[in-house]
Amino acid sequence: MEQPSTTPGRSGAEWPEEDPIRSVAAVWQYVPPDRGIRSAIPEEILAGLTADVYFVGTREVLTHLGKSEAVVTAEVFANQRGILAGVEEALALLRGRPLLVEALPEGSPIEPKQVVMRITGRYQVFGLMETALLGILAASSGWATAAREVAEAADPWPVFSFGARHVHPAVASVMDRAALVGGARGASSILGARQAGLKPAGTMPHALILIVGDTVEAARAYDAVLPPEAPRTVLVDTFQDETVEAVRVAQAMAGRLDAVRLDTPRERGGVTPQLVRELKVRLTQAGFPEVGIFVSGGLTPDRIVALKAAGATGFGVGSYIAAAPPIDMTMDIKAVEGVPRTKRGRIPGITPAPGLVWRLP
Repeated sequence: MEQPSTTPGRSGAEWPEEDPIRSVAAVWQYVPPDRGIRSAIPEEILAGLTADVYFVGTREVLTHLGKSEAVVTAEVFANQRGILAGVEEALALLRGRPLLVEALPEGSPIEPKQVVMRITGRYQVFGLMETALLGILAASSGWATAAREVAEAADPWPVFSFGARHVHPAVASVMDRAALVGGARGASSILGARQAGLKPAGTMPHALILIVGDTVEAARAYDAVLPPEAPRTVLVDTFQDETVEAVRVAQAMAGRLDAVRLDTPRERGGVTPQLVRELKVRLTQAGFPEVGIFVSGGLTPDRIVALKAAGATGFGVGSYIAAAPPIDMTMDIKAVEGVPRTKRGRIPGITPAPGLVWRLP
């Protein structure tokens, strides 16, 4: 692809370097505000406060040596196979800076050593962002990869990301966004779904049924309160046998029930293919063959395949997505002032990467 006409600036005038952390000494003296909540806010991430501290020292040294204007080309590559996610958020770290940035599209399949992003510009402009940029891409790609695995196992039935309770709330929406990139059809966290332009997806908690005291009564109230267009999916594993509760709810809701949800705990054997198969038969015999069976609780791709074969028609996946290991990412400088240069073990110079597209400016 032809390079844009704009080039990264050298004067520094285009990017006001107003970072509050300008030196290692300043880092040692910095006292963060005590908000109670320990997660970084966007302003702190953009300021470099989540960076590894040695990047601050690097800026000081380069300034001391008169090399703060050095223009480099850096490449980010993946160390594992997976699905790329987090690109749009990573670009937000760099937006507004005098840089040329290329990246693969969100959701691209990636292979080990494949370049996923290339940045050209003054190192002082973006070096402090390396920690955050790699973390965003690594974590998001890990979640997206796990979501793709369960989505492929469930196909053609939908998978919904139910993992918000398994991660720190500061990243729950990031995880849900990555799961959607990977192939999930919806997400339970409000912020994660709304940032993607979707309505949050969910059913009902056991707490509702336990407080009401009867599954059918809770289902009727749920039906009465929900917006007309919201799917009616009712938990049926709280008090009585799942098959009995499912038929009771289907009869009480008179054609308004979309699906029943099984979330049987491990103490009772969890949700098994045998249970799903029996439930499907019981609903059909009672005159409700159209009622779907939504399953959640400790699902993996292998379990999904077996449950789908037994008759399950939808899946809520939490821990498998949330606990996915990051797709390790590495950033290497490949050229300095246009001259190929990199660390031992790597090939100096620009890596052929035909899938990259210009994203910034």
